[in-house]
Amino acid sequence: MTHTAPATDLWLRRYHTAPDATHRLVCLPHAGGSASYFFGVAGSLAPTVDVLAAQYPGRQDRRTEPCVATITELADLLAAQVARVADKPLSLFGHSMGAVLAFEIATRLEADGVRPHSIIVSGRRAPGTVRDERVHLRDDDGLVAEIRSLSGTDAKVMQDEELLRMVLPAIRSDYRAVETYRGEPGRTVSAPIHALVGERDPKATVDEVRRWEEHTTGPFALKVFPGGHFYLDRHVPEVLGLIRAALGAA
Repeated sequence: MTHTAPATDLWLRRYHTAPDATHRLVCLPHAGGSASYFFGVAGSLAPTVDVLAAQYPGRQDRRTEPCVATITELADLLAAQVARVADKPLSLFGHSMGAVLAFEIATRLEADGVRPHSIIVSGRRAPGTVRDERVHLRDDDGLVAEIRSLSGTDAKVMQDEELLRMVLPAIRSDYRAVETYRGEPGRTVSAPIHALVGERDPKATVDEVRRWEEHTTGPFALKVFPGGHFYLDRHVPEVLGLIRAALGAA
């Protein structure tokens, strides 16, 4: 029996209550990211959308837990949690590594007879598109240089050496999981896919993101924004508008 996840749920966090919401949105953070990245999104979409943000093991209040080693295992664990909250129209939004997880979770839900309303993938190339990336093999300084270049980590964290060293294991684990992930080129879901990308994203070209169309038998839409990998931080109103439109579409 499905039920509404409480705000203190280990895996899915609710920052703003929306008991009368007509739609539920599960947000999945980027590599090294945490549920709190979506605090503002939750507030902006409430009360018409009930937003739940995934909290991966190994960060914030779960920092003492071991990180999950592979995308496959993490998707298995998250899909079981997401299935519990599928008692109303459910969509998935994932940025970067979260986009891969959104797709993998959707395939598991559909295999169990639960079809997501829509899947919104951001800043990530299609599952069938492979790059030989080995950031997770760099030393700590190399890993820090990578995340600084993407400008996706809280500035306070980047300036606090002790705090930075504390979060590096989770970031490295996430990079290892996503860089060793190999999606099946012909694997599809029936849910619509909405793909978003920054035009200067070093991690995903527009052509690589356009190939998400190959992974749905339903409708597909692509939106290109000015900016790089974390374009969405500079285009919050536009991204929120796109999310609202995707959730409102039949």
